[in-house]
Amino acid sequence: MANTHKIMDTHAHLCDPVFDADRIEVIRRARNAGVTTIIAISENLSDAKRNVELAEFYPEMRPAAGLYPTYLDWNQADEMTAYILKECKRLVAIGEVGLDYWAVKNPFDRVIQKEIFAGFIDLSIELDLPLNVHSRSASRQTVSLLLERGARKVQLHAFDGRSKTALPAVEAGYFFSVPPSVIRSRQKQKLVKQLPLTCLLVETDSPVLGAFPGQRNEPANAMISLNAIAELKNVSIEEVIETVLSNTFRLYGDRCL
Repeated sequence: MANTHKIMDTHAHLCDPVFDADRIEVIRRARNAGVTTIIAISENLSDAKRNVELAEFYPEMRPAAGLYPTYLDWNQADEMTAYILKECKRLVAIGEVGLDYWAVKNPFDRVIQKEIFAGFIDLSIELDLPLNVHSRSASRQTVSLLLERGARKVQLHAFDGRSKTALPAVEAGYFFSVPPSVIRSRQKQKLVKQLPLTCLLVETDSPVLGAFPGQRNEPANAMISLNAIAELKNVSIEEVIETVLSNTFRLYGDRCL
């Protein structure tokens, strides 16, 4: 049934070397599962360039460019900004960018992290490109900064905060993407139950955040997220697929065609 629908994996790291040996088979399995589009996220400049190159060969891939929040080097941030400005017509999003207070605990480093993220928020507004956002252990601070700087097009990936922290973002029209790990995460299950279906997307975060810890995750598993959402919200899988697809188009528009 699923392969009669369009399913979009809105956050995957297909440039990861773990896929080098069988990337074509991974993408074929995704297609067979109904996944027609995969937004390929970057963590650094090398990733971003690789995503653009891979997208030339794999029509399912849509490249994004961003600097993972543990990179606290202004030179790298400036280089990434220059690259995004140069390649903005080929990119579908700026990501992943954001805050990570689990990995970065030093207060001074967190200030730098916040300033770098603020720059990417401003760039997304300037270029009208969606933000694909990381917010581990910093959900409240991330939502606050996005709202403060007037971010308009936002996807909060694998959000680990509470629903009350998410609600101001929902009211601002932001979206929350659900990985396959939802089937083993009580926090994510609770979030899905409490947020409206109209703000949910699906992702895999391949090769991590799969249904089973330690196993390589891949885009075909986006269907696990869709099934989990249907079960948690007690609605049909058809309604979930249709609504999530509509949500994805609302955020990414023609970029994800």
